[in-house]
Amino acid sequence: METIFFRQIAQMDINGDLHMTISKGAENRLIVSVMLQNEQCADSAKKIIPPLNLRGTAEELDEGFFRNITAPLQTVSGLLVDMASFMKQVGEAKKNSAMTKGKAEKETSEADKREKKYRDAMAKADELEKEGKPQDAWMKVPNPSDYPEYVDEIRKRKAELSDQFAPPSLFASQKLDV
Repeated sequence: METIFFRQIAQMDINGDLHMTISKGAENRLIVSVMLQNEQCADSAKKIIPPLNLRGTAEELDEGFFRNITAPLQTVSGLLVDMASFMKQVGEAKKNSAMTKGKAEKETSEADKREKKYRDAMAKADELEKEGKPQDAWMKVPNPSDYPEYVDEIRKRKAELSDQFAPPSLFASQKLDV
């Protein structure tokens, strides 16, 4: 027996996966549930599209199955493709929006200003140290809590400077022999 079932499905020109469930109902009737799913569509609204349910005898379904499912499935297919396209365009618009670009540029600009302020403060501390003013240099080194990304560098620099102006320890040069 030759069927043309799959050729007719191919001719429907739908995008997505066609899911069909066939179950027996009362009085020799069949219940056919047809649902089209398109995984390329990221819009969650696709989940509220109900399946198309057909009921009838085998003969009735043979006669009118494709006539009854073609238009609705093509409509759903078009809708899912449009939704996928829409979501893609929204994503592109969001990436290209002036507001998003401006925000990214502003964040980069603020980071650059912050970096420059840190580097300037460290350069001023180096300059004061060269002038023989380690206490003033120590004061110019930024606070570690203001620049958490440079905590180790700041602490090391402050320790180096404080060693230059700290009073000598009574026990620093003595070695204890036990």
